[in-house]
Amino acid sequence: MSKSKLDLDFFKKEVFMAPKTVAIIMDGNGRWAKKRGLPRTAGHKKGADTIRTVALAAQDMGIQKLILYAFSTENWKRPEDEVSYLCKLPGLFFNKFINELMEKNIQVTFAGELEKFPKATQDVINKAVNMTSKNTGLELCLAINYGSRREMLLSIKKYADEVASGKRENDLTEEEFSKYLFVPEDIDLMIRTSGELRISNYLLWQLAYAELIFTPVAWPDFDEKTLKDCLDEFASRDRRFGGLTS
Repeated sequence: MSKSKLDLDFFKKEVFMAPKTVAIIMDGNGRWAKKRGLPRTAGHKKGADTIRTVALAAQDMGIQKLILYAFSTENWKRPEDEVSYLCKLPGLFFNKFINELMEKNIQVTFAGELEKFPKATQDVINKAVNMTSKNTGLELCLAINYGSRREMLLSIKKYADEVASGKRENDLTEEEFSKYLFVPEDIDLMIRTSGELRISNYLLWQLAYAELIFTPVAWPDFDEKTLKDCLDEFASRDRRFGGLTS
């Protein structure tokens, strides 16, 4: 048995309070590629492989839901050739890894608005969601064409429409509002890679009491050990949710 496997087994035994819901801003693909004299698309390709690595590790470490910021509503402003490649990337990823995700009992979901993507991209994502819908392990949620402000606006509009049509009373609570969001769960831990210190319109409502970790590691280099280090840091923190510890 390899040392990395031994380390992971030890971690699984010792850490029994892993965060339930983890969100990651996968940053640094372009800079990773530039540093190596490669096109930005090479960084995105390597970053897609990292998704597989981190998803499997997250499941082993006891995380229930992993939300990855794959494509923001602002990413459409990037160069046309890069956007075109990013639109193809879900197909490349799922064609390569969907069978393994099925074998590992991982469920694929998405958060965001798929309608703006080419039909082929929509089809491959929907196929992955449908194929894995009965899986009961880690929920791997890809935030695609996602922006948190847009998410909240859509949620408010849907709620207002339901009130206006008489479908529900005008009695909104925080808990009820969360149900209208693409991502209804509160986030326990948010990780951003590559050293940037901002949250970039990501899960603004859901991050209210999340622990935030900013690692200098670029996403293509993020691995099981980096995730373990982040979870160790999370476990060391005193989460008070606005109150005081006794």
